[in-house]
Amino acid sequence: MGSIRVAQLGKAYKQYPTRWSRLLEWVLPALGLRHRLKWVLQDISFDIAPGEAVGIIGVNGAGKSTLLKLITGTSVASTGALTTDGRISALLELGMGFHPDFTGRQNVVMAGQLMGLNVDEIAALMPQIEQFAGIGEYIDQEVRVYSSGMQMRLAFSVATCVRPDILIVDEALAVGDVFFQQKCFERIASFTAAGTTLLFVSHSTGTVLNICTRCLYIHQGKLAFDGAPREAIDLYQAALLSERDAAPAQLQVGSGAPPGIDFAHAPALAGSAGSITTEHADCVAVRFVQADGNIAHTLQVDQLVHLEIDYRVKRQLSDPHVGFKIRNRYGVVLFETNSYCMQRQLGQVEAGGTLSVRFSFALTLAPDEYSLTVGLGNGGYGSDSFEEVLNYLHEVRSFVALPDPDAIIWSGLVNLAPQLNFKKS
Repeated sequence: MGSIRVAQLGKAYKQYPTRWSRLLEWVLPALGLRHRLKWVLQDISFDIAPGEAVGIIGVNGAGKSTLLKLITGTSVASTGALTTDGRISALLELGMGFHPDFTGRQNVVMAGQLMGLNVDEIAALMPQIEQFAGIGEYIDQEVRVYSSGMQMRLAFSVATCVRPDILIVDEALAVGDVFFQQKCFERIASFTAAGTTLLFVSHSTGTVLNICTRCLYIHQGKLAFDGAPREAIDLYQAALLSERDAAPAQLQVGSGAPPGIDFAHAPALAGSAGSITTEHADCVAVRFVQADGNIAHTLQVDQLVHLEIDYRVKRQLSDPHVGFKIRNRYGVVLFETNSYCMQRQLGQVEAGGTLSVRFSFALTLAPDEYSLTVGLGNGGYGSDSFEEVLNYLHEVRSFVALPDPDAIIWSGLVNLAPQLNFKKS
């Protein structure tokens, strides 16, 4: 139970040049077709086994929501085949199906019946639904007076009042307070542990990493990647950077460095899948340096470290900026910044020159293995964006953080190094 099989799935909509073209096509079909097809999805194929937690990511308009509507049966495919096995519960749009003139309780009854529950079953589940939603007396008021967060609370509570074979969530959890979101994720985790198949669409890459073991990356209506969430997210972020870049045609998005490449002797460093390179600059060195100037291959937590990044610049850069990102073994971003966000100007760099930067910081991380992503941009604007992305290398190197024998005993992701003061009376 809870499986999904998609084979060469496609969805197209008819587009007419004028308002009368549709009428003419209906009334006078002998005159020929007057529409063109706008393909939202094309040639999508994948299998999802029972119990898998699968994320779906992509830029707005990529076709993610359309794919979910096809799976749930609220839209019909133009081409291909799709089969599902098991009861599906879906949150595709916030409060979809709720009637604004009916009370929350009345909408719960109607939504429950659409899910296949009878009146007695809904009545037995009502106390649990009310308790989980936590909207108090609003349960007996018209939905039109609900906030978006209250609608999400009630919609999620109804959709998950009985564990489904397949649970589909499309960005609904982006609304609401953090405490309710935690309740939702706990329920989702309990469902997947019990065998529920999860399809989760979100722009929150951290959430996808935390709850999904597999990820589908949809790009321009096609399945661009199916695999580990970490690699899918890197490709997705490369697409976002390309969209914002002043010259996206110059960007080359890599599928990953060849296995066994010797970064130390390569003329230009390479990153993992989703890395971006251009002809305007090469990253030639990324290293941690100790206080004595020697390169450090292992680091000790809580100690001051120096991260040095070198670029070979092939054209004049008027406003270059360099940044770095540290991620743990699960792909979660622990820290990210750049010279622009630090309000530092590096100054103009001439063609044929080099740019070397050094970041110094205390390594207040838990002992573990981490990866490093580095990037070079030109022309900062807004809060954290750049007019051009010149070089962006995912996981350009990894490093190991060793424990500090003199530090306090602690657990978590970051050492806050608390100071303890107390008094007794």
